[in-house]
Amino acid sequence: MNARRSIAAWLPVVLAACSAVGPDYEAPAAKVPDGWRDPQGPVLVAQPVDLASWWRQLEDPVLDGLIERVAQGLDVREALARLRESRALRGIAASERYPTLDGRAAFEERNESENTAFGGFPADFDQYSAGFDAAWELDLWGRVRRSVEAADADLAASLEDARNVAVSVTAETAARYIELRAFQRRIEIAHTNVTLQEETLALVQARFEAGLVGERDVAQASTIVESTRSRVPAFEAGLRAAENRLAVLLGLTPGALAAELSEPRPVPVPPAAVAVGVPADLLRRRADVRRAERELAAETARIGVAEADLYPRLVLLGSIGVAASNASELVDDGSGVLGIGPSLRWNLFDGGARHRAVEAQDARAEQALVRWERAVLLALEETENGMTAFAREQARRTSLLEAATQARRAVELAQTEYTEGLSDFSAVLDSQRALAVLEDELAQSDAAIATNLIALYKALGGGWESAADLVALGTQ
Repeated sequence: MNARRSIAAWLPVVLAACSAVGPDYEAPAAKVPDGWRDPQGPVLVAQPVDLASWWRQLEDPVLDGLIERVAQGLDVREALARLRESRALRGIAASERYPTLDGRAAFEERNESENTAFGGFPADFDQYSAGFDAAWELDLWGRVRRSVEAADADLAASLEDARNVAVSVTAETAARYIELRAFQRRIEIAHTNVTLQEETLALVQARFEAGLVGERDVAQASTIVESTRSRVPAFEAGLRAAENRLAVLLGLTPGALAAELSEPRPVPVPPAAVAVGVPADLLRRRADVRRAERELAAETARIGVAEADLYPRLVLLGSIGVAASNASELVDDGSGVLGIGPSLRWNLFDGGARHRAVEAQDARAEQALVRWERAVLLALEETENGMTAFAREQARRTSLLEAATQARRAVELAQTEYTEGLSDFSAVLDSQRALAVLEDELAQSDAAIATNLIALYKALGGGWESAADLVALGTQ
C-alpha cells in the first residue's frame, strides 16, 4: 500500500514534466516560378488542368481497358505490400504508448548447497508460481511520441510511394501501347512502299525486256525493294517487345495480350491544346514530391527520438501473482505476491555514442531535405522538358506532313517522266527512297507526340486522383 501511495504521489509531477525534445517539424516552402518558361500558345495553355483520367483524352478504348488493369501489375502490388508493412510498423510504434502485460507460470525444483542454505530454509525445496508482470514507460522526453510521429510520416510516405508507382505504371503502360501502335503503322507503311516499289520493278523489268533500258535499272529497282522489305523484321521485333512489355506491366506472361492487340489500330491522336496549369500545382499533384516531404518529416521526428536517449528513462513496474512450495497451496490466502515501483535508468557514460547518434540523425534529416528539394526541381525540369518536347514535335510533324505530301507528288512525277523518257531511273529511286523515309518518320512523329504528351501528363502529376483510388481499393 505504501508503494502505491508513493507512485500516486510521483505520477502527477512526472507527467507534468513530460515534454517532447527535438525540433517540431515545419513543412518547407518550395521556391517555384509563377509561370512556365515555355511560351504559352495554341498548343499549351496555362489554365487549370484536370488530369484525373488523362488517358481518356486519347479516345482509345483498348488503351482504357489496359489501364483499368494496372492494379494487377507486380510493381503496384509490391507498393501496396510496402504500404501494409508501414501500417503495421506504425501500429508497433504506437503500442509503446501503453503498458505491457506478461503472464507467467513456473515451477522450480531447487537444490541448494548446505553452505548456502540460511535462515532455516531447507537446502532442497520446490516452488510453484504464477502471475502477471506489467511495465509502463513514462514518456518523459517524448521518445515514444516522436517515434509515433515518425511512423505516421513513414506511413504517409509509403502511401505516396504507392500512388507514385501507380502513376508511373499507368504512364508506362500508355507509352508502350503507343509504341506498339506505332510499330504496327510503320510495318503497314513499309508494306505499302514495298508494293509501290514492286510495281516500279515490274515496270522496269518490262522496259528492260523490251530493250528500252539497261540491266542496271532492274538491279537498282530490285535493291530498293529489298532494302525497304528488310526493315519489316526489325519493326516486327519492336512490336513483339512492346507487346511483351505491356503484358509484364499488367502482371501477365509475355504473349498473353497477343490476341487482344493483334488487330492494327491507328496511333491515338492527342488533343489539339493541352492545359498545363501553373508550377505551384505540382506540389499538390506530384506524389513523389509529397513522398519526399513526408520522408523529411519522419527523419526530423527521429531527431527527437535520438535526443530522448540522452535523458533518463522512468518505467513503472508491477507484478501480481501467487507462489507456494506446493501446487495445491497456490490458491491459499497466504500465497499472494505483489510488487510495484518505479525503475530509473540513465546512461551516464558511453564514450559520446548517443551524442554522435543525434548528430547522425540530424544529418539524415538534412539529406531528406536535400532529396525533397531535388524532387521539386526534378518535377519542374520534367514538366518544362515535357512541354517543350510536345510543342516542338507538333511543329516537326507539320513539316514532315508537308514533306511527305510533296514526296508522294515527286514519286508520281518521277515515274511519269521516266516512262516518257524525260529522266533517268535515278530520279525514281531517289523519290521513292525519300518517300519511304518521310512516311516512316511521320509515323514516328505521330507516336512521339502522343508519347511526349504522356510524359507531360506524368510530369504534371496526371493520374494522381485515379492512383489514389487505386491504392485505396488495393488496401481494402
